[in-house]
Amino acid sequence: MGNTEIVVVGGGISGLSFAYFVTKRKPEIDIKIIEEEKRVGGKIITESIDGFLCEGGVNGFLNNRPATITLANELGIVPLQASEHSKARYILIDGKLKRVPENPLRFFLSSLLSLSGRLRMLKEYFIPPLGGDKDESVESFVTRRVGREFYEKLIDAMSTGIYAGDPSKMSMKSCFPKVYWLEKKYGGLIRGFIALKKEKKNVKAQPSAVLMSFKGGMSEFVQTLENLLSSKIVKGKKVLSIDKVNKHYTVYLDSGEVVETEKVILSCPAYESAEILKVLNNELSDILKTIPYPPLSVVAFGFKKEQIGFGTSLYGFLIPHREKRKILGTLFDSSIFPNRAPEGYVLLRSMIGGRRMPEVAMLPDEKLIDTALSELKFILDIKGEPEFTRIFRWEKAIPQYELGHDEKLNRIEQILSKFPGVYLTGNAYRGVSVNDCIENSLRLSEIVLG
Repeated sequence: MGNTEIVVVGGGISGLSFAYFVTKRKPEIDIKIIEEEKRVGGKIITESIDGFLCEGGVNGFLNNRPATITLANELGIVPLQASEHSKARYILIDGKLKRVPENPLRFFLSSLLSLSGRLRMLKEYFIPPLGGDKDESVESFVTRRVGREFYEKLIDAMSTGIYAGDPSKMSMKSCFPKVYWLEKKYGGLIRGFIALKKEKKNVKAQPSAVLMSFKGGMSEFVQTLENLLSSKIVKGKKVLSIDKVNKHYTVYLDSGEVVETEKVILSCPAYESAEILKVLNNELSDILKTIPYPPLSVVAFGFKKEQIGFGTSLYGFLIPHREKRKILGTLFDSSIFPNRAPEGYVLLRSMIGGRRMPEVAMLPDEKLIDTALSELKFILDIKGEPEFTRIFRWEKAIPQYELGHDEKLNRIEQILSKFPGVYLTGNAYRGVSVNDCIENSLRLSEIVLG
């Protein structure tokens, strides 16, 4: 394959957006994106089947971070705003779906928590901060500050909804850094929120974040980037390893081809980067192997609206672990965005598996569908059978930021400082959302180009 200035390994949203930002600033640069699969996009995949537009992974991004919206505008694609129904979010509590109020006062007055649970929340104001910079699990942090009931009913479900993780292992500092640093900076969460409100009182109020996607689903984003970068993308070839030769790096492919390059950007999953970096640095490879990727399956169902007794005007619901159900939660995709289902139909997507129930994600198709369907029938009062089903399996799904994640990142940076020109990016390190990936790629492009 010859020589090139920059090799990007992995054609997910991180690799594609990085390549875009680099070529935008320096159009003449020689850059190659090498993707093992026959398609780009990673875990962003949208399929149109029988009139249903199904997302196999992420279903959107929030509009409160400018990099993603700016990129979409530059690409000439118009973001699609979620409907008002997307504000109706539910939690399963004691076998019943309860709406989560958006307003803090309404939340406090609601029946989501018992009276003692609500009073324990208020007590947070008087709880002293934990000294030092010790990493703490999400479960430990939330229980210590806001109480066990708040954690079990709400934060447990939210953590599962974002990461499909186990909050007893998840690092608060790495998973929810803004909340973690409220305690460090202001001495507590309530104190922090009050202080932030005072700091912003002279600033024009910002509208709350809204979920966005595109008319053709999230794949429209990826396809537009692919079309723009097509001459720089190599698909269906796997990078086996990289080695340093003098000031350059040699990239070895499974096709037998070799690429000489000045810079290597590893934007593939951490476990793939671990294999590629074995020859270059064994310690770095070993650290990357310790970032877990539990399996997760997404099961999509199409029903007629009248089949769903609970109703369909909602974003969806999450399920706390204490409920002992076999699904993590369900999104009403056709209520969130238009054109996701034929007229008169509803598209539901249920998440199954994750860190605490990995074996369920890998059940045979029929068993997986039966498991999800039986849970949905119980929770949503569904009558009859679905008219459409589709399974998306991710054997290694969302990277987990577990206790010690920040220390891993610090050590990774120390090791990489010995190998100028080698960089790691992607959702395994500093944020799992599309917004995080694009912001990190933008930042990295500025570092690489200097």
